[in-house]
Amino acid sequence: MEFSGKTAVVTGGAGGVGKCLCIELVKLGCNVAVIDIDEKRIAATVQELEQMGEGRVIGLRCDLTKEAMVLDVADKVFETFGNVHLLFNNAGVGLGEAQKKLWDLPISDWRWGIDVNVMGIVHGIKAFVPRMLEKDEEGFVINSSSANGGLYSLPNTPIYAATKAAVTSISEVLFQQLQREGGKIRTAILFPGPHTVNTGILASSTVRPDDYVEDETQRKVAYESMDDLIKATGLRIQLTEPEDVARFALDGIRKGDFWMIPDSEQTDMAVGSRTQVILDRGTPGYAF
Repeated sequence: MEFSGKTAVVTGGAGGVGKCLCIELVKLGCNVAVIDIDEKRIAATVQELEQMGEGRVIGLRCDLTKEAMVLDVADKVFETFGNVHLLFNNAGVGLGEAQKKLWDLPISDWRWGIDVNVMGIVHGIKAFVPRMLEKDEEGFVINSSSANGGLYSLPNTPIYAATKAAVTSISEVLFQQLQREGGKIRTAILFPGPHTVNTGILASSTVRPDDYVEDETQRKVAYESMDDLIKATGLRIQLTEPEDVARFALDGIRKGDFWMIPDSEQTDMAVGSRTQVILDRGTPGYAF
C-alpha cells in the first residue's frame, strides 16, 4: 500500500504507540484523524502533527465505550476526508490488577477493561468498516492486541489477558469475513513488542469515566510510565519504544502481514509450549 494521500484513523492517537503511528503516517503524507478521550493531549498532538508532513490532521474526542460517540466520529471523518483507508483500533487501558486474585477484582474493572479493549474495537469496526467497503478501495484494519492474552495468558493480569484474547479472535474472524467480501479491506493484529512497550498505559486510570468508578482509589496511578515502574521495583525489564512499534506496524502493512509479531525467542517458546500443551490435552502453565 502507498501511504501518501490515504486517510488513517488512529484511536488512542494522542499518546504512546498511537501518537507515534500518527507521526509516522503524517510524515508519509497521510491524512490523519487523531481519536482519543483526552482533549488536552489531542490538541497538543494535532498542533505537533500540523508542523510536519503534507497530510491534513484533525483531532476528535471520543469515549470508545459509547457506540453513538464512535458513530458520530466516523461521520465527521468521512465528511472531512471522504474515505478511510487505514483504521488503527489501537486504544487500550491497563488496570491496577497485577497480583490480585481474579475473584477479588471489582466488576467495574472488568467492565472498563472489556468496554475499552474489546468493545472499543467492535465499535470501531461497526462504525468504519461498512463505509470502507462501500468506497470499494484498498484498505487495512489493524487491531492492537498483546502477546499476553493474544497468544498466551499470564496469570497476573486476568482482565487485560482476557480482553487481548478476544481481540485476537475478533481479528481472525474479521479477516475471514472480509476475504469473503472480496479482500480489498484486509485485517491485521498488531502485537507490540518484542519487549514491554514504554508507554503510559499504566496511568490510563486518570481518564477513567465515572461510569466505571466505584471508589476514588480506582483512579490512583501507581506508575506514570514503564520507566517509573522499573525505578520503583528494581525489576530488570527490557523496554521497546513506541516509535519502534509504529514503524514495525507500517512495515507489516507494506508486506500485507496478518500476524504482526516481532521476532522474539521468548514469544516463540511460549506460543510453542502453549500449543503443545493444548495438543497434549495438558494443563495451563507454559515455559518461558
